[in-house]
Amino acid sequence: MIDIRTVTKSYGPKVAVRDLSLHVPAGELFAFLGPNGAGKTTTIKMLCGLLFPTTGSVSVGGFDLRTDGDHARALVSYVPDQPFLYEKLTGREFLQFTADLYAMPAPRAADKIDEVIELFHLDEFVDDLTERYSHGMRQRTVFAAALVHEPKLLIADEPTVGLDPKSIRELKLLLRKLAAGGMTIFLSTHTLDIAQELADRIGILDRGTLLGCGTMDDLRRQANQDGSLEDLFMKITEETPETTETTPVTA
Repeated sequence: MIDIRTVTKSYGPKVAVRDLSLHVPAGELFAFLGPNGAGKTTTIKMLCGLLFPTTGSVSVGGFDLRTDGDHARALVSYVPDQPFLYEKLTGREFLQFTADLYAMPAPRAADKIDEVIELFHLDEFVDDLTERYSHGMRQRTVFAAALVHEPKLLIADEPTVGLDPKSIRELKLLLRKLAAGGMTIFLSTHTLDIAQELADRIGILDRGTLLGCGTMDDLRRQANQDGSLEDLFMKITEETPETTETTPVTA
């Protein structure tokens, strides 16, 4: 579903992503980890078609984001870490607006909107103006909107921020269910225990370079130690000082 081939993205003299190659098949829940400034946001923007690589290519569902971006973006939904809503719309109107953006037939859109309202328990506030929503209510509404058009790829950036423990548990169960149903989940998070619990594979990016990628067992072998994902993350990133040239991982 995701095919990133030898991608480098530079902003003038600054290299944000360096020689990144990554393949994520359909139905995989992939966790994308890295410290602040590692290049995660730049990578996500390239997957969404908001940025183009300086060199290399990015494809979603077989469609190149540069040459066939409309088809690629139709397969994607993105949930940012700071949920954005049009505050003079109700939650229901925002869901309808999203369905209209994807030109969904009216009967199908109505059914899907009802489905996501129930799925994310929006009933109590979905007809209120979104300017009155708490952060958690906004996050749930944005997630619901992301699923209205039934995307093939869901990109979620820090999706549990602002959610209460019950909502976090429900979200984790939902993400696993979506992946089991064939949707590809690309999860960017600093919450390492959630990544360890949910992800089929994990990629660790630092200073624009993919330092490690694979299952927990793969990462343990690479780090040459047992332990939690937090232990492995610290070992893999700390062993790559800024002055040392790194060898990119291909996954």
